[in-house]
Amino acid sequence: MATPLAKIGIISIGDMGSAIAKLLVANGFSVATNCKGRSNDTIERAKSAQVELLTSDEDLAQSCSVILSVVPPRDAVATAQRIVDALTGPPRRSEDNPLYFADLNAVAPSSVKSIASLFTSSRAGASVRFIDGSILGGPPSPKADSASGEWFRPSIPTSGPYSLSDIPGYGAKLFATLNMRHISPDIGAASGLKMCYASFSKGLTSLAIQSFTTAHRLGVLDTLKDELQTGMPHHYKLAEKGVVGMAPKAYRWVGEMEEIARTLSEEGGFAPDSFIGAAKVYRTVADDTVLGQEKIGKRKRGTTVDDVAAAIAEGLQNKRKKDD
Repeated sequence: MATPLAKIGIISIGDMGSAIAKLLVANGFSVATNCKGRSNDTIERAKSAQVELLTSDEDLAQSCSVILSVVPPRDAVATAQRIVDALTGPPRRSEDNPLYFADLNAVAPSSVKSIASLFTSSRAGASVRFIDGSILGGPPSPKADSASGEWFRPSIPTSGPYSLSDIPGYGAKLFATLNMRHISPDIGAASGLKMCYASFSKGLTSLAIQSFTTAHRLGVLDTLKDELQTGMPHHYKLAEKGVVGMAPKAYRWVGEMEEIARTLSEEGGFAPDSFIGAAKVYRTVADDTVLGQEKIGKRKRGTTVDDVAAAIAEGLQNKRKKDD
């Protein structure tokens, strides 16, 4: 077996993290994660992706040359703080062997700047190279019709004073494997791009959820779908794909919508109301309907527009009864 090019840490091994791990392993890298306190599902997912299971953040920070943070927005700060704490206690990482920490989470520019400051203001600051990044698109996966080992890979824009391509030896290959593109020397640019991108994709899905559910309650959902497929076929396909796929991820998207609202307010000058509303839509799906129990790869409900609308309408009706 060939010696791995480098060991890459990933926090955490969810749907996206495990897919990135498989991509890296397929391209000659080894991958590790801290499995302490994780669920059996996460541990099994890590094993299936050939991820080495470590038992502490200290082990992860010392044994890996790069750590990719891929967590829900609400966990981004805490995840970074974990690595800061791991680096500031013994053993210490030497400055001539820095750890590259890439925050690939869906957060606002102001949020990622705060995360970066956790490293720069700590005793470990000189031994860390912080990278602002974002993931545009779905998880990596092998192309079904390719016999040459080609993969579908999302785009991963990065920004800041450092890039993974700077790493001597394997950096250029890692950068290319992850389909990265360094777009700016400024921390916040890559995260800001993600916020603007997701405002289109997940913003459209939140509107479609409300439209389809309301049409269902009015008894005109079939007619609405017919009209959309006739007059706006491309929009309908995007809406259908988004609505059917969102249920297992709705809980994650609450925080992402709040980060988008912050971005459009702080950077664009707009009132945050529209995406605070979108966050409430996804919170409703996650907390008040059976769709909040859905798991990727184990879908039972919400696999059609009609069932999504029916499940949400039922959940809203039950919530009203409880509140009355």
